[in-house]
Amino acid sequence: MSSDDANANLLDPFEIRVLAVLAEKEALTPDSYPLSVNALTNGCNQLSSRDPVMSISEPSVLDVLDRLIQRKLVAEVSQAGARARKYEHRMRIKWSLEQDKLSILTVLMLRGVQTAGEIRARVGRMHEFASVAEVETGLKFLIDKYPPVVARLARAPGTKESRYAHLLSGEEILERQELLSGTVADVLPSSSRNDRIGQLEQEVSQLREAFAALTQEFEQFKRQFE
Repeated sequence: MSSDDANANLLDPFEIRVLAVLAEKEALTPDSYPLSVNALTNGCNQLSSRDPVMSISEPSVLDVLDRLIQRKLVAEVSQAGARARKYEHRMRIKWSLEQDKLSILTVLMLRGVQTAGEIRARVGRMHEFASVAEVETGLKFLIDKYPPVVARLARAPGTKESRYAHLLSGEEILERQELLSGTVADVLPSSSRNDRIGQLEQEVSQLREAFAALTQEFEQFKRQFE
């Protein structure tokens, strides 16, 4: 796969949030799934079990859904007697994922970098894992896929457990997540990361504020056309 093809397959933060909320609500609230745009927007803007917390409008969610439908990651569902359009994710089909693996990927998409133990504690309502070892088996499957959708990160100094992150936004975002967490990913070539650490360290202090500012600017821009 060329670098252009790989970049074309990457998802932005809003696309990741919409997909993850669809997958989460499918497991947690099956009676109300597929989701309306209103329910999906509320799930995207939920304050709990989300990192980062987002503020996204319904028109913006619709734009995201259109993009995901074109990429065959989401489908619009027609239900008899239903007035509102409803949507379902197709991650299970797109990436050949059973529920245990889908649950792991979903919680990484919703909550960022985590250890296998944290994933097990947070994923229980979507899928019940009997042990951390079962989570690690699922993670290995996601890491071994081609192309991989999850990466195992280097252990932070003083910690005993490895951490994991999804790769749906690409490795550059992965590097930044690692620096924010205090360590550098061991999935990237050492020469490459050594060249970029100095530059990335200068950006770290601005990343959280920049993301919030960009989100606000994006919403203000969208409101000009509403």
